[in-house]
Amino acid sequence: MTNYFHLFHLPPAPTIDEAALKKTFYANSKRYHPDFHTLEDATTQQKVLEKSTENNQGYKVLADEDLRLRHLLELKGVLGAEGTNQVPQDFLMEIMEVNEALMELEFEDDPMTRLKVTGLIDQLEADLRQEVAEVYDTYDDATATPAQLELLKNYYLKRRYLLRLREKI
Repeated sequence: MTNYFHLFHLPPAPTIDEAALKKTFYANSKRYHPDFHTLEDATTQQKVLEKSTENNQGYKVLADEDLRLRHLLELKGVLGAEGTNQVPQDFLMEIMEVNEALMELEFEDDPMTRLKVTGLIDQLEADLRQEVAEVYDTYDDATATPAQLELLKNYYLKRRYLLRLREKI
């Protein structure tokens, strides 16, 4: 797996210097643009094309908060393959009210119920962010503990779950 943080000379973390990311992305784009290597041999052209693709993919991942956190967790080996990660049971109990309101919406599209569900999800997202804020905002890859990584993993999984619920509204 390519370490996109390394590719862009950024420390692995949930938050990054977005200006530095853009600056490196543009420098890499110019350096690896296929049009600047048309006179090179086929092998070099292929390598440049691969580097250009890697640069574009890396930028896409690191520029997006959710993709960046997922990438960090995958690099650290705490996030399993898609479909193998479980949202903590206590969280599922917390959102029972949201799921019940969503079932009501399936039977009757009531604007008040829709507003209620949106408000509940907004509050859950705010609470989640507050729970993880200290680790999220001050993350240091060199000193990150397994407990901190687990907290970030659970935050990621819970957020993804809430995003899927929000799509049902």
